[in-house]
Amino acid sequence: MALEITEKNFEEVVTKATLPVVIDLWAEWCGPCRMIAPYIEEMATEFAGKAIIGKVDVDSNPTIAQKFNVMNIPTVLFLKNGEVVDKVVGVVPKKKLVQTLENIMN
Repeated sequence: MALEITEKNFEEVVTKATLPVVIDLWAEWCGPCRMIAPYIEEMATEFAGKAIIGKVDVDSNPTIAQKFNVMNIPTVLFLKNGEVVDKVVGVVPKKKLVQTLENIMN
């Protein structure tokens, strides 16, 4: 299951992570967000121990969305050593998300 990332645990989970981090920024009311949610959950299982896969509810954690200048959701951020190295905006096939993560893992 994808990790719930909040403003309270962001520093520990994301900034101090030694593994690559994938953050799905979403909101309950966002239809496209619900479309990619299963992909994020599947990736959390598939990449367990290799990457941190998390979700940020932008309504509950607006500071995180502001920090990364997120204007549209869903936005999926890919971080390495606490820095954004790639991002995907909107609904994309799971394959695209997996490829993007695998690229930053190499």
